[in-house]
Amino acid sequence: MTPPVTTAHAPITPLTPTLQRVARHLANGLTPKEIAAQTGLSIVTVRQYVRDIRESLHCPPRCKPPVIVHRLFADQQVAPPTADRPAPMLSLDELLLLRAVAEHSDARDIAVAAKLAPADLRAALDQLLTDTGAQDTTHLVILAHGWNLLTVEQAHATRSGANQ
Repeated sequence: MTPPVTTAHAPITPLTPTLQRVARHLANGLTPKEIAAQTGLSIVTVRQYVRDIRESLHCPPRCKPPVIVHRLFADQQVAPPTADRPAPMLSLDELLLLRAVAEHSDARDIAVAAKLAPADLRAALDQLLTDTGAQDTTHLVILAHGWNLLTVEQAHATRSGANQ
C-alpha cells in the first residue's frame, strides 16, 4: 500500500512578496523564532505567515518544516541553494529515505515510504544525516535540493531502482 502523500498536486497560489521573504528564511533553515529575531516581526506574525505559506503550497496543516521547504523549492517559490560541496554517494535506500523525509511529516509515513520498519527509521535517519553532514532534516532537504537529489527525474530513477 502506498502511504498518503502529505502534499497535494493542485496548482499553488503564488506567494506574496511578504510571504516570499519569510519563505526564503525557511529555505535557509531558520525556525519561526529565528525568523522573528532576524526580521523584527513578532513570533505570532511569523507563525501566521508560515501557516499562509503552507496553505499556498497546499501542504497539510501540521506538516513539518522539511516538507514545506521541499515544496518551496519543488514549486519554484524559492530558488534552490547552490551546493557548497559535492553530493555524497548515497545508496538507493538512502535516496528513498531522503525523498520520504521531504514528502512526509509523520514518522510512520516516512518509514513506509522509505520501505523501512518504523523501529529502524531513527537509526537510518541518523545515518543519513551523518552521511550528508546535515544538522537536521530541514538542512538535509536544503542540501539535497542543492545537489539536485530531489528533482522529478531523480524521483523516477530512485523509485525504478528501488523496485528492481
